[in-house]
Order: sequence, then structure tokens, then C-alpha cells
Amino acid sequence: MTNNKSVLNWIEEMKTLVSPDKVVWIDGSEEQLEQLRAEACSTGEMLKLNQEKLPGCYLHRTAVNDVARVEDRTFICSQNEVDAGPTNNWMEPQKAYKMLYDIARGSYKGRTMYVIPYSMGPIGSPLAKIGVELTDSIYVVLNMAIMARVGQAVWDVLGDNPEWVRGLHCKCEIDAEKRYICHFPEDNTIVSVNSGYGGNVLLGKKCFALRIASFLGKNQGWMAEHMLILGLQNPQGKVTYVAAAFPSACGKTNLAMLIPPEGYVKKGYKVWTVGDDIAWMRPGEDGRLYAINPENGFFGVAPGTNAKSNYNALASTGEGTIFTNVVQNLDDNTVWWEGLDKNPPKNAVNWKGEPWDGSTSSEKGAHPNSRFTAPAKNCPCISPEFDKGEGVPISAIIFGGRRAQTTPLVYQSRDWDNGVFVGSIMASETTAAAAGAVGVVRRDPMAMLPFCGYHMGDYFAHWFEMGKVLGDKAPKVFNVNWFRLDDEGHFLWPGFGDNMRVLDWIISRVEGTADAVETPIGFVPKAEDINLQGIEDEINLETLRNILVVDKDQWKKEAEGIEEFYKNFGDKLPQELRAQLDQLKQKLQ
Repeated sequence: MTNNKSVLNWIEEMKTLVSPDKVVWIDGSEEQLEQLRAEACSTGEMLKLNQEKLPGCYLHRTAVNDVARVEDRTFICSQNEVDAGPTNNWMEPQKAYKMLYDIARGSYKGRTMYVIPYSMGPIGSPLAKIGVELTDSIYVVLNMAIMARVGQAVWDVLGDNPEWVRGLHCKCEIDAEKRYICHFPEDNTIVSVNSGYGGNVLLGKKCFALRIASFLGKNQGWMAEHMLILGLQNPQGKVTYVAAAFPSACGKTNLAMLIPPEGYVKKGYKVWTVGDDIAWMRPGEDGRLYAINPENGFFGVAPGTNAKSNYNALASTGEGTIFTNVVQNLDDNTVWWEGLDKNPPKNAVNWKGEPWDGSTSSEKGAHPNSRFTAPAKNCPCISPEFDKGEGVPISAIIFGGRRAQTTPLVYQSRDWDNGVFVGSIMASETTAAAAGAVGVVRRDPMAMLPFCGYHMGDYFAHWFEMGKVLGDKAPKVFNVNWFRLDDEGHFLWPGFGDNMRVLDWIISRVEGTADAVETPIGFVPKAEDINLQGIEDEINLETLRNILVVDKDQWKKEAEGIEEFYKNFGDKLPQELRAQLDQLKQKLQ
């Protein structure tokens, strides 16, 4: 498979540690994957679904104590604690390795070690990176084969290069008390023990593509961001690409796969999905910022996904998909989850594997964090540029959060530095779905708070550095808020496909064809410049004006919250951000 000394030596070292009965090298061939699917079904690790209705689709149930990412068990293990920063859990690397290896030792006895070579990004792309994951889980192998580019071609591209990311995953006993997901950014290494849930064990995803990659990007002059990438095609056929960052529950996947309103479709507008979750971006030869989606699939939340909320996401799950912790409908051996439709199956099995009757049970059938792992190529609006290794040029970066008041529907930053400020103050208010009080402002800069692999103060500084490199070719920066409420708590903006109307204004600003009004926080559209054609019954010009208002008193209070938040970063907070905050306060006077 490979003669790469650094790979072979590491695998030998790990074999000695975990003691597998046998080793299987994953070559990415359909023949080998089919054998593994059959084996997983024979042991009950996976269930084969109705192949007529859901060809190539399978169901998996995780352990009941292992259903989501575990932030409190996730560590950045850098030599110096200060380099991990105040927003990460830190552990000293030598101590972490000893602890993890003591847990992992001998844990593959009676099991198979699978060696997965994978490329994040199209194989051979100048923006791609290579990883190797060792796992004792067929579920992980089959998910990685969907989420990344896997197989012999990866070894061919790697050659003798010692630069690749090591990933060791050991199911062990799925013991929640000994569950750790540890990142060693200075060693290009990830170790995950005692979990079988995708978010903790598909090491190419958040672990590599954000935590390790953000550190690599800082050192190598590029950016790894928690962003969707979409292309907006106008009737003349010109496609403009934007990247956008949103905290969870803010409609990120819906925007990535947006279906334009009927009026736009008739005129010939199209939206293309390049990525729904992660963007790797670096300056191209022409000085502009180019982005790839490092992933090859979607690891989406199932509940709430339906033909109305996100037709394209649902369509992506129709073939070759692995469903995790959803309901199994025994009548026709298909799947169901809350929010799919209003017809829960009566003769079914819930996510825990227990008999479940959707017509009488008060308990949810699918876990709230149940998932689908679907090939990106299934998406009806997948971009023709998806597999192009050189990436797509980004013209705008959009930040967003969930705010009932304060933040207008959309505004544009004054320039790149002000845009970094806008990203750094990103916030959402807690909803009933989140633990704790409702309406509490939680800041999540660039939606990277749980995923930045180093000190967030240094991360902000890297954004300013990138601005200097890009100069006047830097993307324009915007902020959106689809979630403004009236006094009765109703949403004022229709959202979903109608968000296209805001994107339309953003593209017009990028092209210099739309006007704007200057406010203390940045440039806000004139209400009449947002196209309301076809939705006049839902929102009128007066309401639109109201959700574009910048209330100085609310923003004075906001500035106090920002000041408090910035204290977390101590003297690592870039002076540019302090200056931006001071400037905001002056403009509010």
C-alpha cells in the first residue's frame, strides 16, 4: 500500500500498543467496503435498510451514553498551556499521551485494526491535506469512506512525505468516565478513546479539519473555518461564491442548500452547494481568497430535516447513506425522525433499539442529535466545482447569529479589520432547546469557539494578518440575523429560501451596484433595495425598515457585553480589536 517510513513506523508502534488480532488496510474499493458492510450487519453493528426504497442505506445505533460531541472531554495538548488559550481544555502532552496509551493498551485484542488513508479535500489538490486513521470500528471506516476521499490514491499522493495527520481511535469499553478526544497540534496527532459516536471518532471532521487545520493554517498562511460555501448564479450565468459562519441552530445547512424563491428561479437564478460545514481557504495566484470544502459528505442532524425545511439535504440521504440513532420503521424497514413528516410509524424501534409506537409514545423516537452521513454527490444542487482542487474564489464572508433584537437583518462591515471585529463579536441567544436560561447571549466568534485548535487571541491576530496579505482583494464582510422577533415573539423575517433576497443585496454590494446607509455598526441596506416581490403578504416595507434599524441604546449595552467578553483573552487580544470597540463606542455617542 505504502512504503512511507513515517507511516509504517507509526503503525507498528500503535500495533504494539493496542494488540490487534489482524490488520486490514482500507483501499477504498467498493468490493472491500461491501465486505465490511456485510460483516457489520452480521454482528449487528449495522442494519441493512429497505434496498428498494433506500438503496445502499444502513442504520446504526450508538451506545446510549455516547450520542454527541463531548466538549468537556475534548483537549488541546500543546507544550505551553497559554498556547491552548482560555476557551480550550488543556493537558500537558506527555501526561496526555501516557493517560491515553494506558487506556488504549491492549484494547484491540480480539479486534481488527483498520488503516484508513484519507484526503481532506480533492486528492492531489494544493489545498488538500492527508491523514491516516487507525480504528477498531467498521462504522468508522464506512463513515470515513463517505466523509473523506479514501483509498490507494491517497498513499500515491503522500509518497515519502512525513507531513500527515496521525489519528488513533479506540472504542475500548465506551466508558464515559474514560472518554477523551485529544489533539496534539504540534505533533499533527489526534487520539480518541472510549467513544463510537461520529463527532468524536470520525477524526477527519472537526478534529482534523478544524482543530488541527486551524493551527496548520496559522503557521502556513491559510484559514480553516467553520463555514459553508455556496455559489450564487445570476441569470447571465455568472457565479459569485460566499462563505458563511453560523453557530449551531442558526440555519447553516439550510442556507448552504438554499432553494431560491419562485420569482428568482423563473428569472434563472441558481444556488450551488460547495460545502455545508467547513471551508479551507488560501490566497490564490491572483491574490484572491480561494476555498475548498475539505469534506466529501454531509454529517447532518436528522430531526427537523424534511422536504419543506431542506429538500436538498433530505434528497442527499436517498442513497448510500448511514443513519445513526433514528427510528426504524419495521413495516417497510425504512427510517423516520421527528420533523420528517406528521406520520410517525406505529410499529417501530426507537434509537435505543426498543419497541416504539409513534402514535402513543410521549418519548421521542429519534435522538435529538441523530445523524445522517450522506455522500455530497447526492445533493441535487452540488456545485460543478465541488471536486476542483484549486477551489472557488470567495467574494463575501457572512457571519450570523440568533438575536431577537439588537442586530439588524443584514449589515456590511466598513472594511476587513472591521469585519474581523464583526466576526469576533458573533453571538446567539439561548433558545428553549439549549440548557439553561432563555435569551442569554452566548458569544461564539466566527462560530469557532469549540473548534479553534489554539489561543483565540492568536486566531484573531491571524485574521488580521490574512487581511494584510489579501489587501484590496479581501472578501467583503457581512453579518446577518434571520431571527428578529416582534413583541409577541413571532419571527419578522420569513427566512429559509427568502434569505436569497438578502444574499442578492450582498452580491450587489460586492459588485458595487447597491446603495447602503452608514450606521454606527456599518452599512445597512435601504429597505427598498431588498426585493420583497412575491412575499408582500408576509412582510411589508415598514416591517423591513424596523428589522434594519440600529438602536443605539441596545448597541451601547452590546458594547458593554463585548468588552466583558474580550477580557477572556487578556493581553493576547489584538490591539486592532480594542481599537474597533473604541471606535464603535465613539460612533454610538
